[in-house]
Amino acid sequence: METKNANYTIPFYAKTALIFVCLFAFVYTMHIGQQIIIPLVYATIIAILLNPLVNFLTRRKINRLIAILIAVIVTILAVLTLLYFVIAQGDNFMSSFPQMQEKLALKSTDFIQWISEKTAVHPSKINAWLADTQSEQIDDFAFGKNISKFGHLMVSAVLLPVYMVMLLYYKPLLLEFIHRLFRTENHVAVAEVLANTKKIIQSYLVGLFIEMIIVAILNTIGLLIIGIQYAILLGVIGALLNIIPYLGAIIAASLFMLIALLTKAPIYMLYVFLMYFFIQFIDNNFLLPKVVAARVKINAFISIIVVLIGAAIWGIPGMFLAIPLIAIVKVIFDHVEPLKPWGFLLGDTMPAIVLFKKISFLKKPTK
Repeated sequence: METKNANYTIPFYAKTALIFVCLFAFVYTMHIGQQIIIPLVYATIIAILLNPLVNFLTRRKINRLIAILIAVIVTILAVLTLLYFVIAQGDNFMSSFPQMQEKLALKSTDFIQWISEKTAVHPSKINAWLADTQSEQIDDFAFGKNISKFGHLMVSAVLLPVYMVMLLYYKPLLLEFIHRLFRTENHVAVAEVLANTKKIIQSYLVGLFIEMIIVAILNTIGLLIIGIQYAILLGVIGALLNIIPYLGAIIAASLFMLIALLTKAPIYMLYVFLMYFFIQFIDNNFLLPKVVAARVKINAFISIIVVLIGAAIWGIPGMFLAIPLIAIVKVIFDHVEPLKPWGFLLGDTMPAIVLFKKISFLKKPTK
């Protein structure tokens, strides 16, 4: 009877193929299951954020379930207040939207004429290309698809509080389950990973919320000084977009400049750009290092990549979830010995430059 080789190792090419197959299966599962997974991920992050409030209420002799319900209700009321504020500010914007649309059409005509003069392409060809692009966008945002997306959004809005209550209530059960998945000698490392994950999520979201409020105030003050309409609404939208690393700032600046073009003279686009550049300078050099970056140490290159991956898999919700999730992944990598190099790659710690000396045998022999 033949004996199996106990020291058999999987070849490198087989190991690489297996990794890619697992990654494909994981990404595909995340994509097709996003209607279930996204609310669950959001609920988990918010539940971790609300856990200190629940603990505070239970220490005041309040029943745990009642404390959880109080924390969830306070969160819902805060979100509804923000939505009401945005909708109330948006009513004035929507009332003047037809006029801005007409002005945008005139500006587009002038812009097409300018491009035609510079490139010698007839305006009719440019208009035909724009018409085809607009028709494709209309097909993408068809009525049936919008109804379907709205239905999924409503279902997620209902499920999110339920998930939050369940996760907070069954937290001891879930933690015990995670510990039982690992051997006894690994329990210390598992506890450390869980503690660091909770700390990162809580500190990151609190810091992000503080940064968002400050940026919203700066945006609003700057737009009011310049004289741009809908300054409060734009300031809040710009602060929300600022949560998305790097890409959000570009989108917000473009939106501010477009509104300045449609409601003011073209020179105001320059004023808005300078204003936003100054605010971003303050945010990147003072707010981020003190409030957010000290809590989640992910380098800029990885941040952009994971935001784009999150957008490709989950759309806009994925862009907002990308940084917290990659921060959790980094904590896990930093505590698993074979994965520590990957954790180092995700971080922003730059290694010292090593100057290699000449190899001794290349030197000329001394007499």
